[in-house]
Amino acid sequence: MDYEIALRLLLAALWGGIVGAEREYRSKSAGFRTMIMISMGSCFFTIMSLLIGGGNNPDRIAANIVTGIGFLGAGVIFKENNNKVQGITTAATIWSVAAVGMGIGGGYYMAAAGASLLILAVLAILHSWENVIDKLNQVRVYSLECNYAPDALDYFEQLISSGQMKFKLLKQLKTSEKLLLVWEVQGHEKKHRKLATTLMNDPRVARFEQ
Repeated sequence: MDYEIALRLLLAALWGGIVGAEREYRSKSAGFRTMIMISMGSCFFTIMSLLIGGGNNPDRIAANIVTGIGFLGAGVIFKENNNKVQGITTAATIWSVAAVGMGIGGGYYMAAAGASLLILAVLAILHSWENVIDKLNQVRVYSLECNYAPDALDYFEQLISSGQMKFKLLKQLKTSEKLLLVWEVQGHEKKHRKLATTLMNDPRVARFEQ
């Protein structure tokens, strides 16, 4: 029995470490050691649940792993200054690695190995596809300040429209002789670069932020 437990913990460390290495390579908040601990912890909790619960209630401890992992995953999700949420993929990876650890703890070695390989494929191989999709349609927030003029809003929105971009006005604020305008703009990465260059070189723009 002790040999079997040691084998399961080692397998959990192996598969968790493989996924964690990919996260570490991309400098994510939950990396190599974290994924190993998550996988091993989930594995050991599952083993203890089976041993302590026995045949009557084998899921008494394991059932709470998902809840505990949820709190851990929430800790890696954060919002950047541009209102873009980061860390969701890492949180989902934590959740998935915990499931792998539970599978190994329950003795389902091949299923856990297959799941680990699929997780790694999604993270490593599909990452390049995600970048391509992201370039096709990006949502960015544009903020600029200019001298107040009655036609200022129409003028800048025509510039955005001429770049074949979808946009939504988020905020307009007039202070003294200045006007602050903020839009949410959607379009191809190349169009974003072109529009940003146009706005930065426009003589009417006093301050621009993207």
